[in-house]
Amino acid sequence: MVEERKLDVLRAIVQDYVSTQEPVGSKALVDRHNLGVSPATIRNDMAALEDEGYITQPHTSAGRIPTDKGYRLFVDRLSSVKPLTTPERRAIQSFLGNAADLDDVVRRTVRLLAQLTRQVAVVQYPSLSRSTVRHVELVALAASRVLVVLITNTGRVEQRMVDAPTDVPESLLGELRAQLNSRIVGVRLVEAPEQLADLPDRFTAEERPAATAICSALLESLVEEHEERVVMGGTANLARFSPDFPLTIQPVLEALEEQMVLLRLLGEATDPSVVTVSIGHENPHEGLTGTSVVSIGYGNESEALAKLGVLGPTRMDYPGTMGAVRAVARYVGKIVAEG
Repeated sequence: MVEERKLDVLRAIVQDYVSTQEPVGSKALVDRHNLGVSPATIRNDMAALEDEGYITQPHTSAGRIPTDKGYRLFVDRLSSVKPLTTPERRAIQSFLGNAADLDDVVRRTVRLLAQLTRQVAVVQYPSLSRSTVRHVELVALAASRVLVVLITNTGRVEQRMVDAPTDVPESLLGELRAQLNSRIVGVRLVEAPEQLADLPDRFTAEERPAATAICSALLESLVEEHEERVVMGGTANLARFSPDFPLTIQPVLEALEEQMVLLRLLGEATDPSVVTVSIGHENPHEGLTGTSVVSIGYGNESEALAKLGVLGPTRMDYPGTMGAVRAVARYVGKIVAEG
């Protein structure tokens, strides 16, 4: 266990290195921080931190920089994350509150996270398997053509065009709409198909072909998988950090092009109240060992419907980034949960 005094020295090194991008020496620590000990004690503490693998010397006659292990200890021992200012919170609420639908919410969230943190933002769509049906609408487009619209409690809208084998009179459309909504509104999407299994049989032989076609289209919307849909933005922000990637940022960019990599990056962020930080070699993809990922689940208070987060170099403002990610997730979760 690192004693508190050495932890203060590590915190100072992390803060200075993040802000200056320069290795930190003992003189800089004495000049910039009121650590309450002599320069000799600081040098001894730095030597001990280096021996324990928390900091390293990038080249001869240089100061020290944090290692992945050092960043991990820094994050694990954070007393608090940096809160957003009142104007920032109002801006988030206004920006996200004006979203037209779920797609717009996700797009706006990606833009907002990328702008607030100046990192790469990744947002997962709410899982349909955890969503419930809010409403089913049937719209007659022609005598035998019907638009089936499925709306979930998270604001997701799925549409299917149906060409029925027979004409669909408004009386049938109205009765089928009423039956569908009475059976599956409030039901989880994964449980809804069994509620519809015998519905076509409730109609006359003349009405049944059209009812079957419409129900089949709705079932397709219910069973389609959307678990792995993510949106990314702010990739251009990586250009600001090119010195943080000794060789090239190409492996990072290549990794970010893969959908499954993006999902794995968000990792185990399933709790809407806990920010997860994955640092350097803790990331599962070898092309991302020079990066850190800050992520969290969003949804209602008891359950995360999806995840969001940001990716940047390990030389990251962790308290500020964690605060921004948590604040945005809370607003997005409230919007999605309320629909």
